[in-house]
Amino acid sequence: MRRYAGATDPGKVRSGNQDAYYCDPEGRYFIVADGMGGHAAGAVASQLAVETIRAYLDRGWEMVPAPKLLSEAVEAANEAILKDQRENPQRADMGTTVVVAMVDPNNNCWSAHIGDSRLYRLRGSQLQQMTEDHTLVARSVRQGELTQEQARIHPWRHILERCLGRPDTGPPAIQPITLLPGDRLLLCSDGLTEELDDEVIAEYCLKVPDLEQLVLELIEAAKERGGRDNITVVVAEYA
Repeated sequence: MRRYAGATDPGKVRSGNQDAYYCDPEGRYFIVADGMGGHAAGAVASQLAVETIRAYLDRGWEMVPAPKLLSEAVEAANEAILKDQRENPQRADMGTTVVVAMVDPNNNCWSAHIGDSRLYRLRGSQLQQMTEDHTLVARSVRQGELTQEQARIHPWRHILERCLGRPDTGPPAIQPITLLPGDRLLLCSDGLTEELDDEVIAEYCLKVPDLEQLVLELIEAAKERGGRDNITVVVAEYA
């Protein structure tokens, strides 16, 4: 059995919402995208990414191996955004991050991502970030040049090394994710993680059993701490 919930909010500073998300009604896969670009172009980019990936996964489900299907779906989303840029020069600078989790009937899970939208796994009381941010600051942390504490307040922490909407972005990062009964997956845009550290997110996950309530409480907590960006959260639980 799979339970899931998702929600998005513009936050307290932005006038619009350039995030997009999708939860497959059967709980097979989940997508979160965080768009960027002036004149609401980021909203176009994130929605294009979500819709392209959704359609690709639906067509290829049970026909194409999961890693190949995910990689091709995300690459198709990049091509869709590039095509829109060519046809609409006013959106030439738009782009989006994306994170996808797909789970087969046997609870075999795979993830794909480009950018700094994240996938976490909650197992017991341990919340683990499963994706690595594609940012300059995250790379500096991995190389030992910055600490996690320094990274959280670094002025360049939002500078992406990779996103959809760039011809040279390359293939997405693909990885298998082990799932056990009771595990939860949490996908989010950086509007959540900019305001709440992992320990706080884990506390909410542990104290709020209802998934719809959990999603809303996480969003409200991020807004209470500033809500400087759009906030999107998707949570799925596997029995």
